[in-house]
Amino acid sequence: AAVSALWLPLGAQGKAKPVSAGTGTLYVGVFPDHFKVIDEATTTITGKVPFTSGMPRRTSLSKDRTRFYTVEAQQEKVEIIDIASRKTLDSFTLSQGNRKVRIKTLEPDPLHRFVMMVIRPVVKHIDRWEIEPSSIVQYDLATHKIANTLPWPTGEERENATMQFSPDGKLMYLFSEQDVLIYDTTTLKQTDRWELSKPVEEGYGAFEFGQIDAANDEPGFYTAMFQVQDPVQKRRIMGIGRVNLAAKKVDFYTLGPAQQVGFTMAPSRKVAYGLANEIGKYEFWKFDLEGRKVAARVEFPGRPRMSLKVSSNGKVLYIYNAGDTIDLYDADTFKFMKTIDLGGDVTSDLFVVPGPVTRAKPTN
Repeated sequence: AAVSALWLPLGAQGKAKPVSAGTGTLYVGVFPDHFKVIDEATTTITGKVPFTSGMPRRTSLSKDRTRFYTVEAQQEKVEIIDIASRKTLDSFTLSQGNRKVRIKTLEPDPLHRFVMMVIRPVVKHIDRWEIEPSSIVQYDLATHKIANTLPWPTGEERENATMQFSPDGKLMYLFSEQDVLIYDTTTLKQTDRWELSKPVEEGYGAFEFGQIDAANDEPGFYTAMFQVQDPVQKRRIMGIGRVNLAAKKVDFYTLGPAQQVGFTMAPSRKVAYGLANEIGKYEFWKFDLEGRKVAARVEFPGRPRMSLKVSSNGKVLYIYNAGDTIDLYDADTFKFMKTIDLGGDVTSDLFVVPGPVTRAKPTN
């Protein structure tokens, strides 16, 4: 009964003081061709950011939170958008004629000099498609040319790669299967290697990297859910690891048997949240990062496919994907608060940008 009470509409839960999500701005790609702009304080749609290259799909937010680097749905064009002015600064494509180049991964340099991309070219002939090898390339934004191509770690090509930059933009970290390769961004030469494939403690297996969501992480750090094999029972266990890229150190602690749970850190960096998603059973998880434990697990009526973000003040959880809505939940009680109707299906990630907003007349 206690859990089912969390499912009641907000009006049926008494006259508790409304929870504020903060004073930031939400941006989310919406079908067919723009980003919706939402005022966090009022949960009102205040405008939109046009996207001229098609449907906004894979979007990266620059480290200074001033630009979107967005790949459209066909994975051939990149558009760079200035968030403040809501205008396109630049766009490019690597496709020419019958040679189509699909962009699988894109990571922008924090100083806006270049982007790192994993690309997969395909050539259309009269009677067939020829699929070329995938590669990691550095694309110079000033010259609009590929400046360098990186060899694949161990020589095995992949469809995607995880890359991250140091806060000053001088180093790039390429996450291979278990190790981290470190490159000088001026020369794009490998300068170091961090062998994370070595067990964290004697008897343990190698780390399995979790998904990176570094929006609220300290610059130069990477905190995520990891899995590892325990030395006694030889079973998979999960835990939280805080990776210090500069010092090449990882602080890891276990939580229990491995499960498929997401990980999204709150702005305070004291707690994090995750989603456990099984057919017919959806749970919020809360992680106490200071106490190094799971603080709560609460079942709720989720969606078959969904993503999670935390509001700019850490008090509200946003559930989105798939569909055309964002559901708001209280981060302390996990009670449903309200739904924002976007008027079109979500096509990109949801970005929470802190700070005051300039309010405009609501539009659809």
